[in-house]
Amino acid sequence: MSDLIVSSYNIHKAVGTDMRRDPARTVQVIGEIGADIVALQEVDRRFGDRRGVLDPDMLHAATGLTPVALTDRLGARAHGWHGNLLLLRGAEVEEARAVTLPGLEPRGAIVADIRINGQPLRVIAAHLGLLHQSRLLQARFLSKAIEEGDGRPTLVMGDFNEWRLGAGCSLMPLRRELRAVKRSAQTIASFPAQMPVLPLDRIIGCRRAEIADLRAHDSILARKASDHLPIRAALNLPRVQSAVM
Repeated sequence: MSDLIVSSYNIHKAVGTDMRRDPARTVQVIGEIGADIVALQEVDRRFGDRRGVLDPDMLHAATGLTPVALTDRLGARAHGWHGNLLLLRGAEVEEARAVTLPGLEPRGAIVADIRINGQPLRVIAAHLGLLHQSRLLQARFLSKAIEEGDGRPTLVMGDFNEWRLGAGCSLMPLRRELRAVKRSAQTIASFPAQMPVLPLDRIIGCRRAEIADLRAHDSILARKASDHLPIRAALNLPRVQSAVM
């Protein structure tokens, strides 16, 4: 088995619970986590020129993580796609595409096929909508993106704006492909950062991408840097030479 550290973090446009925008603080928190694969949300301003709030060069120097390059962006100064950014350490990107998610709000996801430590993996980084019906549509869309893959293990991470499990969970369309909605699914409270009670942020694996040691990254700095705490987990992948399941 291969053990990697993966993380999801809604950085709230680098605006902390003290209402200060401090990108350097955000980068420091990302560095604290020490992950190999990181899905970020709200890295771009939502309106205007959609400019990104981080310095990618400083981010790489401080953490060793490199953003996945995207052809599609909503503005020349944007980092990612609808605020989503995928960061990798020591991975080869075979293909990465930005997709628009259905629903009433503008939402998107990144679908990236990568090789890390020589092993194939599909990573989907997403930020789902606030409305239950929109999240259902978005989960159906992501389920198709998983089914259309080449059979490699799949990892889905992001701010899903969903705290429920079981029949009332808006992620039900993912239940066949991922361990997402059963009562036994792994979740951890991450929102609000100063006193977490809701598991809005998720890291979800399939049967060949096992998630272990899921936890919130709860540091003094993380409680100030955003309204969400980052979450992190160990990812176990079987050592295989091909992408065929």
